[in-house]
Amino acid sequence: MAFISYYHHWDYDTVMTLDHKTRRRFCAEISAIHREISDAPKNIFEV
Repeated sequence: MAFISYYHHWDYDTVMTLDHKTRRRFCAEISAIHREISDAPKNIFEV
């Protein structure tokens, strides 16, 4: 929850109103943006 709250500046209650699938999607998208920005190598285990 802190991961999403930090990057979107949302409070705990706002993040908790999202369903689990949506929270996971937000985390995946934020992580993808960070990988792209940092030029990190692709994770070979990523599906």
